[in-house]
Amino acid sequence: MTLLTPSAERTAASDAALASLPGFANHEPGAGEFAVLDPSTEERIATLPSFDAAAAVEQLGIADAAGRAWAATTPRHRSDTLRRAYEVLLANRDRLAAVISREMGKTLVEAAGEVQYAGDYVRWYAEELLRPGGNYRENPAGGSTILTRRAPVGLSVLIAPWNFPMAMITRKIAPALAAGCGAVIKPASLTPLTTLLTVELMVEAGVPRELMRVVTTTDSRAFSEAVLADPRTRKISFTGSTGVGSTLMGLAARHVVKSSMELGGNAPLIVFDDADLERAVEGAYAAKMRNGGQSCIAANRILVQDGIADAFVEAFAERMAGVRLGHAIAEGAGLGPVVNRAAVENFSRLVGDAVERGAELRAGGSAREGAGYFFEATVLDRVPAGAEIANTEIFGPVAAISRFSGEAEAIAAANHTPFGLAGYVFTENLDRALNVADALETGLVGINNGVPSNPAAPFGGVKQSGLGREGSGEGLEEYQEIRFYNIARRATAEPRPASRTDAS
Repeated sequence: MTLLTPSAERTAASDAALASLPGFANHEPGAGEFAVLDPSTEERIATLPSFDAAAAVEQLGIADAAGRAWAATTPRHRSDTLRRAYEVLLANRDRLAAVISREMGKTLVEAAGEVQYAGDYVRWYAEELLRPGGNYRENPAGGSTILTRRAPVGLSVLIAPWNFPMAMITRKIAPALAAGCGAVIKPASLTPLTTLLTVELMVEAGVPRELMRVVTTTDSRAFSEAVLADPRTRKISFTGSTGVGSTLMGLAARHVVKSSMELGGNAPLIVFDDADLERAVEGAYAAKMRNGGQSCIAANRILVQDGIADAFVEAFAERMAGVRLGHAIAEGAGLGPVVNRAAVENFSRLVGDAVERGAELRAGGSAREGAGYFFEATVLDRVPAGAEIANTEIFGPVAAISRFSGEAEAIAAANHTPFGLAGYVFTENLDRALNVADALETGLVGINNGVPSNPAAPFGGVKQSGLGREGSGEGLEEYQEIRFYNIARRATAEPRPASRTDAS
């Protein structure tokens, strides 16, 4: 297995991007510190403080006070500030992409794409906040007018995952700031550097530093318990596993804290006989391999109808076999490392179990020995229903394909999971596309589209995949409370005389 390595120029450029981080340090961690590793090499690239619960609560006070002042600013001021933040972030695309690649492991091409995607959330909410929700209506019983408006929910705690270290942060920060809220942000300890740089650049653009307080820590439990026990916290937004999300919801319930939870996924991707083969293969590749498969909406179970299955599997396996494995910043790398050693070991175990149960290995299937967390782009065909890989979130570059004969069978298999985040349908029949999409128990569906996410669309799941939405106008509402005023009106002295129209 040949591994692409970066040039000296690319290595120097990414080292410079890391060294430019605020408060950059790279030494052996001492007490109260932790190391950030490069998953391509397993080398330490930075050392950060691991703050305790008391420090987290201190940051709550700073962000709460700043949020109250920020809420009093005009929508135009907040919009202009966010727009400048978008421009500064995009002007630093290369720098941000380099940091994302080094700490998370996605290729530079994908990392640059994430910077654009992350920036788009900031731009979207800079515009969306100028279209505030509200209503004006008459009391049906008469005597008063009802006025509704939106107000900021208040201090927000934002907990982000490691797989999209910039986009998952801006998807939370941007609507919080747009609504007029202060925020305490906890990035994943595996990928905190991108958050630190993103926030620093937003401060450079004019967002008050006190408004966005980043807490780096390896003690997530102590952090969560402390901030959710504080009555100043009025909102929590979390992206991560269903197990952790359930625990956080329990903590949030004690003070009735408004919650958004984007949790686990087990996305089905259904390819019907009448699908355009080339489009289905490319769509399935995008849905499976975006971010090396480390995505909550990655195609987890690929279900292919019998009539197209052989052709699809052959073309898809060829596509996956052509993926070049390499260091995240290496030129030409199509797949970088996965997040850690445990993930590599898990993929090997899942593939081995599937093959033992009768699945056919059509591409890849192996981990690379030596430094770095690398696993080949892998295709398994005819995966039996009893295989572990058919019933768990893979979260990596392993495609599990099974076959079906009829539409009802495919829908039943797709919905046979406690999760419901994303689903995919490939067919050239419009009626079938819409009917199957309606039948899928998911929060979003890509129809002939392997990358359905968009800042203008409400992202979120059903069942155990969470609650609440991110993106679109609905994402702004997650950081707002609805208030109404009942305005009494004096009764008129005499009823209005009937007009000729009224009489008719």
